[in-house]
Amino acid sequence: MATITFHGAAQEVTGSCHLIESEALGRILLDCGMHQGGDVVSRLQDEDFPFNPTNIDAVILSHAHMDHSGMLPKLVHQGFAGPIYCTHATADLLDIMLRDSAGLYERDLERENLKLKRQGKKLVKPEYTMDDVEQTLQQCIGLDYGEQHDVGPGARLMMHDAGHILGSSIVELTLTERELNKTLVFSGDLGKRDAVLMNDPSLVRKADIVLMESTYGDREHKTKLDTLNELQSILSETWQRGGNVMIPAFAVGRTQELLFYLGCLHQQGKLDNWQIFLDSPMAIEVTRVYEKWVDLLAEEDIARLNLKHKLPLEEFLPNLFLSVTPEDSMAINRIARGAIVIAGSGMCNGGRIRHHFKQRIWNRNNTLIFVGFQARGTLGRILIDGAKNIKLFGEPYVVKARIETLGGFSAHAGQSGLVNWIGHFKPRPKVVLVHGEPRAQQALAERLWKEQQLRVTIPTNGDSLVF
Repeated sequence: MATITFHGAAQEVTGSCHLIESEALGRILLDCGMHQGGDVVSRLQDEDFPFNPTNIDAVILSHAHMDHSGMLPKLVHQGFAGPIYCTHATADLLDIMLRDSAGLYERDLERENLKLKRQGKKLVKPEYTMDDVEQTLQQCIGLDYGEQHDVGPGARLMMHDAGHILGSSIVELTLTERELNKTLVFSGDLGKRDAVLMNDPSLVRKADIVLMESTYGDREHKTKLDTLNELQSILSETWQRGGNVMIPAFAVGRTQELLFYLGCLHQQGKLDNWQIFLDSPMAIEVTRVYEKWVDLLAEEDIARLNLKHKLPLEEFLPNLFLSVTPEDSMAINRIARGAIVIAGSGMCNGGRIRHHFKQRIWNRNNTLIFVGFQARGTLGRILIDGAKNIKLFGEPYVVKARIETLGGFSAHAGQSGLVNWIGHFKPRPKVVLVHGEPRAQQALAERLWKEQQLRVTIPTNGDSLVF
């Protein structure tokens, strides 16, 4: 008998964390992610683990995005000493992302403590340090897709390509208790079919229980061609207005996909004379990791890029400039028109994109393009919901830039993709929807019942179920 308890991404999109307990497995976490939105210093203080980290035997990590991995250093800081199983590519991405996140956290904490010191208040102790990040990385054990690995006295792990970002995995766990086998499949974040650079999500066909994401359970995505045409139209209109374009982009996955699309437009002679700035040191590093693991990417798109061992961005997209230093970033502010600025963070809660908002969001000639999901409570979600006034660095700003959303860039499967993927399981497993907001989950549940007579469970935070 095994129990799953949901400690995050339950009727919400971020903070993925599910605890599995069984004789065959011990106590293992599926993901250990951070909730997105709000101030990171306050968030890390407020997010306590509802279990003792020293009692966790291992973590199985579906992929490197922070809403799935961001709490690992805090888990280690509080005593977790077990292995962290993930793909080799995910381990490489974690090396970049956790260090970057820790650096931002340390800077924010330093500013917060300086303010508290001036007010004569008690200082905030760090929830984790860079040493904890180093230890976290040492605990990672990289696996190949399709490789079987023992993770408990009666448990085997196999990872399959989820097609979401580089290294992303569908987790398959087989537990043997009292000579009976039970299989749990955790979708992680499922990619969409025909996504740029990524392979289609692997089809797993047998399980007793499936934990399936449901981020876009209530909508579909546009095709590659429709997305490319829509992007070209938005850029052309902004060019005619004499404006600039700001794109908050996730460093992993979305940025590389966006560069591919821009390169395609350039190759077709449809990009005008835009200057393109990748203003994210982390995204630049991540792009080099994509180069390293090019064999894991979709063959068709790699052939289109004429790749052998690396992404030749300078040839494919010659108007691309890589902004590494703060001085490089600030120099972009001197460009009055014709700049496409791709900068982190993807949900606008930090990073360099907020500095570009400060310079340009009040100008009606400019355009802000969202190419990824914006969680509740984030600045990105506030802007998509139509806010006309926002605060940046403590100062009020009016929002006059045009706001556009390109859903076709999503790295998640749409509703039909999710329905198709789960439909390959025979016989029908018990299905639990995670990683989605209630409206999306309910819409997906209704379609699954209508088309497949499949009843699903939608847990709330803290719920447990036995399988």
